[in-house]
Amino acid sequence: MARTFTRPKIALIGSGQIGGNLALFAAQKQLGDIVLFDIVDGMPKGKALDLEHMAPVQYYDAKIMGTSSYEDVAGADVVIVTAGIPRKPGMSRDDLLDTNVKIMKDVATNLKEHCPDAFIICISNPLDAMVYTIKEITGRPSSHVVGMAGVLDSGRLQYFIAEHLNVSVEDVNAFVLGGHGDTMVPVIDYCSVGGVPLTQMMSREDIEAIANRTRKAGGEIVGHLKNGSAFYSPAASAIAMAEAYLRDKKRVIPCAAMCNGEYGVDGLYLGVPVIIGKDGVEKILEVELSDSDKALLNTSVEAVGRLVEEARKRL
Repeated sequence: MARTFTRPKIALIGSGQIGGNLALFAAQKQLGDIVLFDIVDGMPKGKALDLEHMAPVQYYDAKIMGTSSYEDVAGADVVIVTAGIPRKPGMSRDDLLDTNVKIMKDVATNLKEHCPDAFIICISNPLDAMVYTIKEITGRPSSHVVGMAGVLDSGRLQYFIAEHLNVSVEDVNAFVLGGHGDTMVPVIDYCSVGGVPLTQMMSREDIEAIANRTRKAGGEIVGHLKNGSAFYSPAASAIAMAEAYLRDKKRVIPCAAMCNGEYGVDGLYLGVPVIIGKDGVEKILEVELSDSDKALLNTSVEAVGRLVEEARKRL
């Protein structure tokens, strides 16, 4: 008896700079068939067609379509949300709250109707409040609603360390805890280069400078672009999460996950290391923290809590 193979369906809500790169990376990794959604008429269709024209050159096999109808994303296995306005110079992630909560309410309501079984990854800012909004409105299990933050923030930290030491990024291990913003906590005690603790390779002053640059990295890019924010690295980070889910890779990835007692946090999305596999967020990993890192994390939790409370008022 012949077997029937069905490729996963990946829906990308928002077809701007991040959405377009999400589609490109997903196609190149051949994660499944892709639907680009956007309310801007014609734009997702144009990008999808352009990507399909590239398939014979890049040798990927994926169906890619663009749409402005939520009916076309129905039944998606993975949904990655980038909808919302991007940051501009002088604008904090918190400044985006009013506009993007309204947008996210509409997105989440449609996802609840059309994608009731999806693994949802949120990229939109302010991240911790937006992913909470999606969870509240869709009613999806917290294991299947996550925020892309820690992968990107940790990647930035790894890059800055590698750049400073003039070593390969492949040999740097690092991760970041807490909210996706200026209160994030680069956990230096767990940073290493080729297995060697970072504290044995760099001075505390240099380490702190790199930690601070990591906290401000998104704003640094916004300052250069003038009218937009990062798009290549957020897209690549979300695709790493989607791949871990679709291919059951059991990857240990830092992301914004709903904490229920972990790290002393209850009922909030917070950047923490998790295991992502076929069941979504399969486990949150708790690590021992120094007293100073605990204090920094508590500050981050308070900031996230205030942001989420503001989002709740708007739901």
